[in-house]
Amino acid sequence: MKTKDIRQTVTLDAEPHEVYEAYMDSKKHTAFTGDEAKMSRRKGAKFTAGSGYIDGRNVELVPDERIVQTWRGDDWPEGHYSETSITLKRVKGGTRLTFVQKGVPEDQYEAISDGWHQFYWEPLKEWLASRNRE
Repeated sequence: MKTKDIRQTVTLDAEPHEVYEAYMDSKKHTAFTGDEAKMSRRKGAKFTAGSGYIDGRNVELVPDERIVQTWRGDDWPEGHYSETSITLKRVKGGTRLTFVQKGVPEDQYEAISDGWHQFYWEPLKEWLASRNRE
């Protein structure tokens, strides 16, 4: 099976801690994506997101700095996982989130790449902005 890698960068108007918490906390992850997520903060632990469409395991967790996980959609070839990494860096104006996903099935690449923007980065920007107005 041929695979491709996704690389994306987005700047969020929030501190790295807020971004990390939004992603790793089940209730916050569910709130900003609009889909049920069951996250874990333990290395090696399983997680699900996208109301069960996504499952994986935590590979590396460095609070407020880095999240590395195995990741797959339920319509991917059986047993095939990609590896996602999110790196958070404080910059002027907030946090630069650098995202890499290695091993995306080539026929899923465009949908998954677009999906990160549509279902994660844009809703996360809006959710963080709404919390900063409170």
